[in-house]
Amino acid sequence: MKKEFIMRCRLPLFPKSRVLGMLLCFLTAPGVVLGQTDSAKESFQDPQPRRYKLSARASEIDPRSKEHPEIDFVFSKDGKPQDMQHASVDTNVPSQGRLVVWLMPHSDELFVRINRYGIHSIQVHYANKWFGLLCRPKPKSSQARGDIRLEAAIGEDVSDEIDIPKPDSIVERTRQFLLYLSKENPQGQWEQFLTDDRSRVRWDKVTVAGSSHGSTTAARFAKHQAVDRVVMLCGPRDQDQDWQSLPSATSANRYFGFSHMLDGGWTGNHYCRSWELLGLHEFGEIVDVDNATPPYYNSRRLISAANVGGDANKAHSSVQPGKASPKSQSGEYLYEPVWDYLFNHPIESVGKPSVKDLNCVVP
Repeated sequence: MKKEFIMRCRLPLFPKSRVLGMLLCFLTAPGVVLGQTDSAKESFQDPQPRRYKLSARASEIDPRSKEHPEIDFVFSKDGKPQDMQHASVDTNVPSQGRLVVWLMPHSDELFVRINRYGIHSIQVHYANKWFGLLCRPKPKSSQARGDIRLEAAIGEDVSDEIDIPKPDSIVERTRQFLLYLSKENPQGQWEQFLTDDRSRVRWDKVTVAGSSHGSTTAARFAKHQAVDRVVMLCGPRDQDQDWQSLPSATSANRYFGFSHMLDGGWTGNHYCRSWELLGLHEFGEIVDVDNATPPYYNSRRLISAANVGGDANKAHSSVQPGKASPKSQSGEYLYEPVWDYLFNHPIESVGKPSVKDLNCVVP
C-alpha cells in the first residue's frame, strides 16, 4: 500500500464508520478510478520503469511551424524559447490508456498527479496571447472570441481576425508531438493516441484541460471535436459570448468545472453562466468541496471558499497545484481529492438535474 494512501486514511474509531471511512478513502485515493478494474488498465513493457519527463520545441519538431508575431505567437523572446512543449508519463503506474492535453503553461506539479493516476500528459505551444490583442475594443459578434479560439485549435479558416494554419494549431502540434514522443520514448507507448496510419489524434482517448484562458479554449474545442473529457479550472469565461450554448460534439456530461468563490470570474457570475450554457446544471447542483466529499454528488460544477488570504488573484490560481493552492496544516494540498475527481470520475455517473441558478445571467 502506498505511503500517500496510508497518510490519507485517518479513520474514525467506531467500527461501522471505520469501514465506511476505509471504503471512502480507497475510492478517493489518487489514481483509483471508480468502476475500473486492474484488468482494464494497460501495463507498460518497460524494463526500467520510471517517470519520464520530455520536452522539445515545436519549431524543431515540425519544420512547417511558423511564427505569428502580430499575435505574439513566436518561437523566441528576449533570447528565451517560447515554443517549448512538455510531456510526461510514469511507467511504474498501470496505464489507463488516456492522455491529457494541457492548454496553459507547463505545470509539473499537475503532471505529477496526472501521471500518478495512470494518465499520459502533454502541454503544447499554441496561439494564446491573442486575447489581449484581438476583439478590440469589443467583439464583433457573440461568436467572435469563440471563432478565434476554434481557429487556434484546429487551424482552419474560422475567424477573419486571425490566421492560424494547421501546422500551428493545437490539433496538429498535438499530433506532431505525439509522433516525436513515439520515437523518443517508445517505453511510454505514446503511439496509442494516434490512429493506425498516424494521420490523426485519437481524441476519444484525450482529456482536454486548462485553466482560465486555457479552460475556455478547451471548452470551445470540445464543442467542435468529440473528446473523452474536458477539465475546466477557473473557467470558462467569454462572458460577452454565447458559443457555450452551441450544439456540442462532446456530450455535456463530459465537462467538469472547478472554481474558487473569490475568483473574479466567479463573483462576476461568468463561470456560472458558462456552466449553465454548457448544460452542466443537468448533472447536479453546484457543490462546495469544502463541505462535501467525493464523489461530490456526481456534480460537474465544483466550487471552494478555502482560505487564500482574501486575494482574488490567488483564488484564480488556487484551483491547480502550486504556491497559491491552499494546504492543510500537515502541508497536503486540500484539493487532492478534487483533482482526482475531475480527471477520473466515471463519465456515466451523474448527479440529479437542478434548476438554473437565478444569480447567473444567461441570455
